[in-house]
Amino acid sequence: MNIGDEYGGGIVFSLDGTREHGLVAAKADMQGHSAESEDGRYIWSDAKSVCHDFVSNGYCDWFLPNKEQLNQLYLQKDVVGGFADYSTGYWSSSESSVTNAWLQLFINGYQSHSNKVYVSRVRAIRAF
Repeated sequence: MNIGDEYGGGIVFSLDGTREHGLVAAKADMQGHSAESEDGRYIWSDAKSVCHDFVSNGYCDWFLPNKEQLNQLYLQKDVVGGFADYSTGYWSSSESSVTNAWLQLFINGYQSHSNKVYVSRVRAIRAF
């Protein structure tokens, strides 16, 4: 198994030392949107829900990555591909407070916290 391989309904972007376990990302950003938002943009709570409800190739155990997993995905963004917009942030599941959660800009890798009611892009991942 290698980074960039198609496996388990997505693209491998992280592997453990055995190369038998790791993380795969969905092949594209999540479709749809939160109310009154542009396509592909979600508030944080909807981002978590759309990942949880996602099914690809029969796999239904997808989730919103935490900030460390999201950074791993950012580091492999060119291998994984399919990102709609590098200039916007992608939500993580990691919270920084009751009202804020972490996101990462895919144009430069910068991680910051943002209000959970702001909209951002979403990419589901799953472990194998």
